[in-house]
Amino acid sequence: MAESTTTSTPSQTTASTPTTTAPAPAPAPAVTTTAEPKGLLLKADAIANQFRAEVQSSLGRAERKPKLVGILATSSAPSKSYAEFTRRQCEELGFEFVLRKVGAALNSVGEGGGGGEVLGEGEGVEEAIVEANEDGSVDGIMVYFPIFGAQQDHYLQQIVSPLKDVEGLHFKFHYNLYHNIRFLDPKSLLTATPSTGTPLTSTSTDTDQPPAGMVKSIIPCTPLAIVKCLEYVGVYNKILPYGDRAYGRTVTVINRSEVVGRPLAALLANDGARVLSVDIDSIQEYTKRPRVASNPASSSGEENVKARYHPRHVVHASGLSLRECLAVSDVVVSAVPSAGYKVKTEWLKDGCVCLNVAAEKNFEKDVRDKASIYVPAVGKVTILMLLRNL
Repeated sequence: MAESTTTSTPSQTTASTPTTTAPAPAPAPAVTTTAEPKGLLLKADAIANQFRAEVQSSLGRAERKPKLVGILATSSAPSKSYAEFTRRQCEELGFEFVLRKVGAALNSVGEGGGGGEVLGEGEGVEEAIVEANEDGSVDGIMVYFPIFGAQQDHYLQQIVSPLKDVEGLHFKFHYNLYHNIRFLDPKSLLTATPSTGTPLTSTSTDTDQPPAGMVKSIIPCTPLAIVKCLEYVGVYNKILPYGDRAYGRTVTVINRSEVVGRPLAALLANDGARVLSVDIDSIQEYTKRPRVASNPASSSGEENVKARYHPRHVVHASGLSLRECLAVSDVVVSAVPSAGYKVKTEWLKDGCVCLNVAAEKNFEKDVRDKASIYVPAVGKVTILMLLRNL
């Protein structure tokens, strides 16, 4: 709607006294209009660079180049692009990278396959994974998903040896993530059962360094990349104890897939945040804060610590709408694989931090009118997390 303007004219009067000429008015000062300041557009490069330096430092201490095998079994353009991106990053940093193409990936590059036989999507991928598992020269394996669909792809994720799983998709690592078990005995990866480690509590450790004889549990690359982005922009408070540095933050995560949305919600909640997990058919709240207040009559310090938060997040049904979630969220992460899905800018909380994780842009073009920081993509950080895991 056009902005209304009001024009005033001086009133005309008739006087019997002689008319005198008034001095001309001084020219009105020029009015400078400035646009409303927009939030910061933060590219992932600056965040990735600090981890690139960390990875290069680790490589400098390695006895040999770590070897990563990528398995491409699909003709999907995004998968092929990601494989090429992985190759470039590995070569730039000094990793050895081998891309093994099977199934439809062979057809798509004109290599035939079986004497001119046309191979289907995913054909031969299971055999390629088993071969890489058994190859002693291979340190890490990544498979470019999706291939068949959620159920069969999940099966393939479990075939990758947990000793070589750089993407953190094996059930052992997912179990640890959901149960807030951050460190593990490497020998436990050789057993068929999940880890029996201890969930992190405020009394277990004040550092992110594993105790003697333990190593960090691998965390899925994309959720970990998002956490690192949030640490970089100050959403995490470093003054607070390790494992509770997102306390006081409310985060909406739009998508509840097992690759991104659900593990991310669990990670953030286990770090102290209140997380509103939004999916197509429901909204859930992830939090490790008990809903019942601690007993004020108790004088036991240990009981008060237990009452402050659970060892790991708890999931509750939420009666909030998406609009109500966004109105109270300090951070909004969207990972909806649809070009048509957009988060409404008008629903956002002023000054929030927004991260787009989907291949498509899930936020409207004017997102920075409300957001203080907008991160349009995290792919460059994700690949550094994968190499860091390796």
